[in-house]
Amino acid sequence: MDKDRIEGAARSIKGSIKEAAGKLTGDTKTEAEGRGEKAAGKVQNTIGGAKDSVRDALK
Repeated sequence: MDKDRIEGAARSIKGSIKEAAGKLTGDTKTEAEGRGEKAAGKVQNTIGGAKDSVRDALK
C-alpha cells in the first residue's frame, strides 16, 4: 500500500472531523477548511491507488 493512500485517508478523516466541528460550532470558516482538507485527502488517496495499480501492473 502506497504511503499516499494512508496519508490521504488520514487527511480525509481529519477534514471530516474539522468540517463536523465547524458545523457544530457554527464556524463556517472551519467547516470550509474541513471540506477542503477532506477533498485533498481523497485526491491524495486516489493518487496512491493509481501508484499501487501501476506498481502491481509492472510485477
